[in-house]
Amino acid sequence: MARLKLVRYPNPTLRAPNFEVAFPLSRETRELVDQMMYSCKRFHGIGLAAPQIGYNLNLAVINLEEYQIPPFAILNPKIISSSSKSHTMEEGCLSIPGKFGSLKRPEKVTVKFITIEGKEMKLSVDGLLAVVFQHEIDHLGGVLICDKWDINTVHTLDESELARARKKRKKQTTR
Repeated sequence: MARLKLVRYPNPTLRAPNFEVAFPLSRETRELVDQMMYSCKRFHGIGLAAPQIGYNLNLAVINLEEYQIPPFAILNPKIISSSSKSHTMEEGCLSIPGKFGSLKRPEKVTVKFITIEGKEMKLSVDGLLAVVFQHEIDHLGGVLICDKWDINTVHTLDESELARARKKRKKQTTR
């Protein structure tokens, strides 16, 4: 399988418009989804949007296997409603390596997307899954977390600190 390379901020691909995914899916798009799933795991990510690997398609993958949620692709996703109640959580981004900061997001969202099988889905989600959906859908709209971070909370972690942060995130969300 070809190795995908991460596009890093401030590469203009991260801000460019993204094209809707056409159905039925082409063989190339299916292969891209498989490569993105593999790459998301390899990069230790919990989500990966197509612009982050250089493709301006309205496509992302979510990888929450460590939380007992099988990885899946979301095609042409949209947030159709958000709760008025919000929470603040620290977030990082594969395209802004090692940087983390707090940002406020709606606690719950209802999302609409198409699965890789072409099935239209509508889900109401909360917790970490809601954060990941919002983060990846932001990517598809050219919005990055550095646009939303509380600037007073931004900090950098080295590789050993990143490993500890992944462990801490897992503990916090599996309670």
